[in-house]
Amino acid sequence: MNQAMATRNHPAYWAFVVHRVSGIGLVLFLPAHLYVLSLALQGAAKLDGFLSWTQMPLVKFAETVLVVLFAAHMTGGIRLLAIEFLPWRDWQKTLIAIMAGVAVAAGLIFLMRAF
Repeated sequence: MNQAMATRNHPAYWAFVVHRVSGIGLVLFLPAHLYVLSLALQGAAKLDGFLSWTQMPLVKFAETVLVVLFAAHMTGGIRLLAIEFLPWRDWQKTLIAIMAGVAVAAGLIFLMRAF
């Protein structure tokens, strides 16, 4: 196995990828979020109309994906802080797995409360 493939099979590489992809997903969501906030400035009727649309199951699923993206990005940021300020140890591989579990758990908790 060459060096590039060995690097890509490391858990830290996949944590890096998830952190970047989740960040891109959050950036793509931001304009939609700002649009919804602008509806509140246009009056309660416009905002209420949009909020009724958000009760659809597909929208609830999309919100769940958004929560998982947020949790993954947050836990990835915590991992980066650990790398910056703590010496590297083998337990950090375990930390990566725990943070991935926290991200998925946050999404599942949100999904259970959404329905």
